Amino acid sequence: MMTSAAAAPGHGDLSPEELDLLMRLVVAAKDETTFAGLVAEAMEAVGCEVEPLAYDPRAVPLIEEFASGVDLVSSEQTCLIGRIVPSVSTVDAKSLLLFAHPDVEPCQADHGWNQDPHTPRIENGRLIGWGVADDIAGIMIMVASLARLRARGWAPPAPVTLVSAPSKRHRRGIAAALASGLVADAAIYLHPAESGAGLDEIKAFAPGQIEFAVEIEGVPPQTDEPSHAAFAHLARHPLDAMRAVLNALAALDRVRGESVRHPLLQDAVGRSTNLLVTRIEAGETGASARVPASCRIQAVMSLVPGETLADAKALVDDAVSGALHELEWPLAEKPVVEWLSGVSAAETDVEGPLYRLVRGTLQDAGANPKVNPLHTSSDIRNPLVQRSMPTVGYGPACGNLTMAKGIGEWVDLRDLSRTIDVTATIIGSWCKPPMPASR
Repeated sequence: MMTSAAAAPGHGDLSPEELDLLMRLVVAAKDETTFAGLVAEAMEAVGCEVEPLAYDPRAVPLIEEFASGVDLVSSEQTCLIGRIVPSVSTVDAKSLLLFAHPDVEPCQADHGWNQDPHTPRIENGRLIGWGVADDIAGIMIMVASLARLRARGWAPPAPVTLVSAPSKRHRRGIAAALASGLVADAAIYLHPAESGAGLDEIKAFAPGQIEFAVEIEGVPPQTDEPSHAAFAHLARHPLDAMRAVLNALAALDRVRGESVRHPLLQDAVGRSTNLLVTRIEAGETGASARVPASCRIQAVMSLVPGETLADAKALVDDAVSGALHELEWPLAEKPVVEWLSGVSAAETDVEGPLYRLVRGTLQDAGANPKVNPLHTSSDIRNPLVQRSMPTVGYGPACGNLTMAKGIGEWVDLRDLSRTIDVTATIIGSWCKPPMPASR
């Protein structure tokens, strides 16, 4: 049974209305249409003019990003854009974009929960429910922070925009919203911290990566014999080329490991880039005495800000081409490099006004915030890359995200309330015009 908001024990500093909204969102997440209607209603209640943006994920333009062979959602998707526009704009006031994603993956029949995942319950100061940490809480924070500001009599001096942007399974919601013309002076991505650090973590850095495969064709010996053992010296064995390519990729990895450096990554893991071979395929089952017709190598190379996907492709191409010079026989064809997916790195200046405001506000709230530089392909990169918009992300402590098919997904309610207060403070501080310099 769902614990009622008014009587719920251990709900931190959330108001009954805030807790009720969070619970209703968890329940509504069983149906996308119902959920979207509740989000639109909540946006309107805090003064937003809500505009649905229908889009085709396959038609969203990608900047410094690609994915070959990915199954994109083919059905039309909808972003909800809620705008609060001041009646009179204040000179030098700055606009702000807040966004989160509404996706809740379908819950399997054998989900393993000891309760209905869509019936939220409160235990030990945590609200437990399917999707609450990924990212129902982020949706609720956007709305609740504006509600708290309005309760204090706040009037926006600059536009504030909320976006409920589909994200999972390459839905590309925030990219679609930005491509439609959405702009602001800065953006905040509200999402509970997957690392477990809660408000001690700020997302201000998204590493990039490029995934690729190398396909190498061999030439079998000219014989009708079922076994190739006696004729192996007459074959062009694709594994010979594979070894050369693997050595070349390892050499590229060593060079990059020594020459490519970013202080955040060096501090976090002691290295700024890696080239990781993830899969090797060759031969067929039951054909142990025959030369393989081909082999395939799959790998991924991480990128730092400033490296373009074109630069990364050129490095890999040069390494693979150079590997052929080590062979004693020419291949009939050059190994084919297949580009599987790629996304560039992006970062927000930690000395810039947005980051300093967010860090200072979190510190005032009792957190010890630091940048986590390990969230590859985080949604913070979209405003940064598409609109050169400084962007950070943060959120409350959580556990067992649905992306990891976790059981008992939860968000800490006291931390959630603290996140709402932090966000309200950031909105008020960012949007107001700077104080005139004293003489």
